[in-house]
Amino acid sequence: MIEQAWQDDFSGAVTVCSADGTIIYMNKKSVETFEKYGGKELVGTNVLDCHPEPARKKLEEMLASGEKNAYTIEKNGIRKLIYQAPWYQSGKCCGFVELSLEIPREIQNYSRE
Repeated sequence: MIEQAWQDDFSGAVTVCSADGTIIYMNKKSVETFEKYGGKELVGTNVLDCHPEPARKKLEEMLASGEKNAYTIEKNGIRKLIYQAPWYQSGKCCGFVELSLEIPREIQNYSRE
């Protein structure tokens, strides 16, 4: 029996918001990543308030359309893959999940054709 959800100790940051943008879950890595912005206190706040333009507009569009978004960033010498996708319950879009995963400077790509 699993006593703790797998995502709590997952090595990437997992942040989940509801359809109106309210942050409803942050795993330990997410709390640590966003510590200087409030960490765990961000749960219950709106994700839109955490982003300046044009990122805010992109998030608003994602919440309205259910589209996915993926990109890489580099900050303080650390590269990350950011993957944002909607989550569903009973076929209804309920918000989105953001995964933030540290990636090595050089990463292999395998073509599986």
